[in-house]
Amino acid sequence: MAVISNFVRKKTIPYRFSEKHKDYIRRCKKCSYNVAEGAVRAGKTVDNVFAFAHELKTTPDRIHLATGSTMANAKMNIGDCNGMGLEWIFRGQSHWGKYKDNEALFVKGPATHYKQKIVIFAGGAKEDSYKKIRGNSYGMWIATEINLHHDNTIKEAFNRQLAAKRLKVFWDLNPDNPRAAIYSEYIDRYQKQEEEGNFPGGYNYMHCTIYDNINITEERLHEIESRYDVNSIWYMRDIKGMRVVANGLIFRRFADDISTKKFSFAIKDKPKDIMEINLGIDFGGSGSGHSFTATAITRGFQMVIPLASERISCKDESGNAIEIDPDMLGRMFCNFVQRILSRYGYVTVVYADSAEQTLIAGIRSSLRKNGLGWVRVENALKTEINDRINATSILMAQGRFAYMDGECDSLVNALCTAVWDPKELTRNVRLDDGTSDIDSLDSFEYTIERQISQLIRYG
Repeated sequence: MAVISNFVRKKTIPYRFSEKHKDYIRRCKKCSYNVAEGAVRAGKTVDNVFAFAHELKTTPDRIHLATGSTMANAKMNIGDCNGMGLEWIFRGQSHWGKYKDNEALFVKGPATHYKQKIVIFAGGAKEDSYKKIRGNSYGMWIATEINLHHDNTIKEAFNRQLAAKRLKVFWDLNPDNPRAAIYSEYIDRYQKQEEEGNFPGGYNYMHCTIYDNINITEERLHEIESRYDVNSIWYMRDIKGMRVVANGLIFRRFADDISTKKFSFAIKDKPKDIMEINLGIDFGGSGSGHSFTATAITRGFQMVIPLASERISCKDESGNAIEIDPDMLGRMFCNFVQRILSRYGYVTVVYADSAEQTLIAGIRSSLRKNGLGWVRVENALKTEINDRINATSILMAQGRFAYMDGECDSLVNALCTAVWDPKELTRNVRLDDGTSDIDSLDSFEYTIERQISQLIRYG
């Protein structure tokens, strides 16, 4: 490792830090609370892992905490960190295992003077995530994507640090809605207290962008920027590192393409090199609609191509809610499956809204009755909606999204009319008040959400 203010004694990992990052890391030594906010690939997580690892060598506390939105996210970004994480810094002196039924990295060797240190990894996004970190007292806490942590987790982690002998907190995050609670309740409030000289222990804040990372070449920078629609909030946040309020059309690039009749996303010929064809079902009710979407993903996860979509309204011509008989819904879906089979020859899997297990059972029964019992129906993953939106936006910006012309009218209309909820001031929420077709968006997103990590590589 490169030597930074006596942080390490021996070069093992080829770190290269700009002066801004060096200054932040040096301040971590003196401050109890350290927050790095900025764009993707800005190097903020690497900074925190580096500083955390340095403190881990000498801290008198034995047990420490590492969190992400999910436990897997914490292990990937803090444990591995593209070869610069804790397991690499302490390679040969650490191993993964379980501590009180939690995933943990055990560290013991020359770096820690042969004293055992335990870093527990946990997820923090769900309302009840805090339960997984109860029962232990932690010395230090490192968290990645802290804005995606539930407030219950944040408060519980702080409570668990009350007995720490060397209290240290390391947070990183991409910019969020400027009115988000993570700013008003924590980050900005702490900054104000620090400026007033009223923050015991010291508060260390850094804002950085991808342009502050000296490891990113011009070619690589251009490649990363090309993934984004410059009109999207994702570009403003992930590239420019700005806190931006979401407003207006979600997929403006797509909507503008349709309104100007360019139709550059539409294709007429059958796609080549199809790797899998996934079907998605979103069940309606209370006036919303049932929606089916079939999506092709090509070899190497290069292209996402909706092949067909269909929406069955749950309202009559007067706008009154109506119920679609489950048997009728099953027949409609079987007809949709047959439509895909007749043209493309196969279906890989069906992902259905997991909230409606009775309707899923009815779909399976209908498939069996119509000689399609071999079609596999699984629960949709239902990941974070904004993660699904961001993935679709990036695919569009990269020219890796297309749709079959004339076969996806309901989905095209849904993408053109999807907007952010203007009443949500503290978080970014897709408007779902019946004025736009959220059902078709959901059924489409179910077909790709399990492949987002392969489709969108930040590398």
